[in-house]
Amino acid sequence: MSELSFKDFATDQEVRWCPGCGDYSILKAVQRTLAAGGAKPENTVFVSGIGCSSRLPYYVETYGFHTIHGRAPAVATGVKLANPQLDVWVVTGDGDGLSIGGNHLLHALRRNIDLNILLFNNEIYGLTKGQYSPTSRPGTTSPSSPGGSFDTPIEPGLFALGAGASFIARAVDIDQKGLPLLLAQANDHSGTAFVEILQNCIVYNKDVFDDVVSKKTAADTQIHVQNGEPLIYGKERNKGLRLNAATLALESVEIGADDVTEADVLVHDETNTTLAQLLLSMEAPLPAAMGVIHRVQKPVFNTSFWQNKPTGRRAKVVDLLRHGNMLDRRVG
Repeated sequence: MSELSFKDFATDQEVRWCPGCGDYSILKAVQRTLAAGGAKPENTVFVSGIGCSSRLPYYVETYGFHTIHGRAPAVATGVKLANPQLDVWVVTGDGDGLSIGGNHLLHALRRNIDLNILLFNNEIYGLTKGQYSPTSRPGTTSPSSPGGSFDTPIEPGLFALGAGASFIARAVDIDQKGLPLLLAQANDHSGTAFVEILQNCIVYNKDVFDDVVSKKTAADTQIHVQNGEPLIYGKERNKGLRLNAATLALESVEIGADDVTEADVLVHDETNTTLAQLLLSMEAPLPAAMGVIHRVQKPVFNTSFWQNKPTGRRAKVVDLLRHGNMLDRRVG
């Protein structure tokens, strides 16, 4: 087979999102990632739930399942167990994945099934006309919170960390340089890779992340973490993060001021769970952490499943799933 381009992963379906929606950029990044990684369309599956993000399988020239609200991780688990050779991606949103689908997402993460889970976070329910979601900030006004939301929002990365995720990353929808590279790292990870993508809902929650993603201030409002590298950021690369011994929280320091040197700045260790929790807990005026925040190696559920293959009657059912389904015949 000749080398594929991102256009080979585009279907003949009309892409139908609102003009200016961040999903267009994410779709392009996904297609570019598949092409650059040498993905085989017949060996790739996208599974989604319900919501604006969940339309994505229609637009990627691979196998796909558009399932029911919140159940994408459960369906994807079945697909991966039935045929471990498949490259399985889950596409969900903050409402689909963290509200009705929170239970399924939690168990996919804790089991460490070899899935790539992309959570589009726009802090709103877009498809159903702008109700507040589990990630909406306090004070968010919407049809379901006309006086402003007073719910405590979920921080997706902390949710994933608490569930025992082995790979946690964060990116911005319009970052066509960094997002494909991050998706490639997620795909290379053995186990469940959880990627939160800050996504702009142009209609119902426009520019909600502007305080983080605005190009004018991004150098000071984002910190792009790299394993083994100092946690330095800022337009002049003169700001860093260090641990405050009194509060046991991260604080921003200016390198060169008050006898602060680069040696005082923490070095990113993506295997350190405590550091991951601190990075994911940061709020303004501290920067938002981007990149691979946490990555460790753990036993992979689907590998263990086949190493401990069921016997007897259960084995017949498993063999039917493994050898008798359409997906397996296509790649066989």
